[in-house]
Amino acid sequence: MVGQQGQPVRVFLADDDCHIRRVIAQDLMSDVRTLLVGQAGSLREARKNICLQEFDVLMVDLNLGDGEGMELLDLVRETLPQVLSIVVSVTERDDKVFQAFDKGAVGYLLKNSWFGDYSQAVLQVANGGASITPSLAKKMLSRLDKTYATYEKSAPCQQDEKLSEREVEILKLIACGYNSPEIASHLKISTLTVATHVKNIYRKLQAHTRAHAVRAATLRGIL
Repeated sequence: MVGQQGQPVRVFLADDDCHIRRVIAQDLMSDVRTLLVGQAGSLREARKNICLQEFDVLMVDLNLGDGEGMELLDLVRETLPQVLSIVVSVTERDDKVFQAFDKGAVGYLLKNSWFGDYSQAVLQVANGGASITPSLAKKMLSRLDKTYATYEKSAPCQQDEKLSEREVEILKLIACGYNSPEIASHLKISTLTVATHVKNIYRKLQAHTRAHAVRAATLRGIL
């Protein structure tokens, strides 16, 4: 497992809200398995300092005052492909959420509803999984129900676009507020397996959204 005492997961934090930065910093520094190695309060400061630090996980807000956190997701993906990214944001707009996933984010935490453990979210992605908040899981379930109902008859989903029964079960448990260790205990699987399922959920929902966007555009062209 990545993240042990003596070899913590190194985190760089970019957020223009000094209060949120302080809360996250305190949480990360209180866990010996995670270490905050740098932080920035603006896009310009983040772009400058990211190149001066060695780190494993980027935690970034989408609104950095002088620019968008999406730019940092692009920067990290292009220049530091080994770094994993977690978005910490107030927005849960579908376009922003899935745009972040497309740009490589493996975690998405909503500031207004995330009362969990930031260090646990970091450890989760560092060990090959993903992290998501309960309210976003509920939104994904609602979106899933609507899109399947709308398109299943006219344009059946490819099998690899569909969530498995276990993935739906995990998404429902997350929506109910269970964290990864609790889900793992309930389902009698490892926390890493839970995180891997969540990562697969991201991937499938991204594919599902893109596929239906193409189908919708095609239908509009026909009409």
